Amino acid sequence: MEVLFRSCCGLDVHAQTVVACLVKEGHRITRTFSTMTGQLLALADWLVSEECQLVAIESTGVYWRPVFNVLEGLMPVMLVNARHFKAVPGRKTDVRDCELLADLLRHGLLKPSFIPPPEIRELRELTRYRQTLVKDKTSVANRVQRIAESGNIKLSQVASDALGKSARLMLRALSEGETDSQKLAQMARGRLRNKQAQLEEALIGRLTAAQRFVLKELLDRYKELLDRYEELEAALLRVTQEIEREIAGCQNPFVVEAVQLLQTIPGVGQQVAEVVVSEIGVEMSRFPSDKHLASWAGMCPGSHESAGRQKSGRRRKGNLYLQRMLTQAAWSATRTKGTYLAAQYKRLVRHKGKQRALVAVGHSILVMAYHLLSEKADYQELSGDYFDQLNVENLQRRLIKKLEALGVKVTVEELPLAA
Repeated sequence: MEVLFRSCCGLDVHAQTVVACLVKEGHRITRTFSTMTGQLLALADWLVSEECQLVAIESTGVYWRPVFNVLEGLMPVMLVNARHFKAVPGRKTDVRDCELLADLLRHGLLKPSFIPPPEIRELRELTRYRQTLVKDKTSVANRVQRIAESGNIKLSQVASDALGKSARLMLRALSEGETDSQKLAQMARGRLRNKQAQLEEALIGRLTAAQRFVLKELLDRYKELLDRYEELEAALLRVTQEIEREIAGCQNPFVVEAVQLLQTIPGVGQQVAEVVVSEIGVEMSRFPSDKHLASWAGMCPGSHESAGRQKSGRRRKGNLYLQRMLTQAAWSATRTKGTYLAAQYKRLVRHKGKQRALVAVGHSILVMAYHLLSEKADYQELSGDYFDQLNVENLQRRLIKKLEALGVKVTVEELPLAA
């Protein structure tokens, strides 16, 4: 088998150690290093001194990241999915793993995983942190709602935002011992003031002695949860501002334009656009086609065929952060009027169900994003009747059948085409 690299190295990374196998001129040299920064720098110096041409790192949790960051600027580094190579059956050791990795790398038999450039990775850290904050905020909001319902506080049935500014003032007053529903209702702000009578009724509870004790316990938890909710809101504001600064100061000027281009797609807002850019970057040449991108993201059906039969169409795990935001964008797109994405959802939801239809719309959004970033062009709407115009004869037959099912005799006469 042809040897492509004269000197290369395979790294088997763990939480505390890195096992390195350097193959140079057909000879193997194996060493073990600690994952402490000083030892990683020693690993880098050793590889540089041995004139290593390429390094392959097995993707193991988050442990590969510091090793990758140390080596990235010194030599070509390839991150490899562990599923893409497997050792032959037998005794498994860290040394054998890194030796196999080095041997496959030497002959060009490894496929690199997608790793965005450093400035995109910095943006990714911020957007993923924001998604974590949003998830925590939603969890706290749900806990507050459950506590309110347990205490027979029906604020969510009157206020459109049960944790808006007015609602939080009332809940905080409740947590501090206020029980006068009139005083609580007077804390309403804005349009909620027009619902004074409904608020007073919603904030009154007929409670037994045991229920009052439970309510007091719950109100003590209110204050803690409301403080946490407001802390998360403040943290979200800070990280959003930091993301905007990171994008504005990015070395690649196309990043700012890319975020704006993606927002021309129906359902894609600024936060979704920022996440898409942070997860897939702006250089679409990394992906051979939109199909490869959709497969990498886990937004298309899987393929498992054997003996001419399709065994399973389950999606791969893919990029969960990107999937979450694409599904959110798909849900927003389904509520737009006269758009291709809304028509696609209505067409699919009848026989595939809501979840699969949303994934399909999210897949379409990702494909659109691929082409917008590749061609650096704005989104061009296909209109909501695209599928109807795609096959006019099928549409005519379907409508005629509906009319005949209603007991109407239909005679079809084609009109002359307008000049």
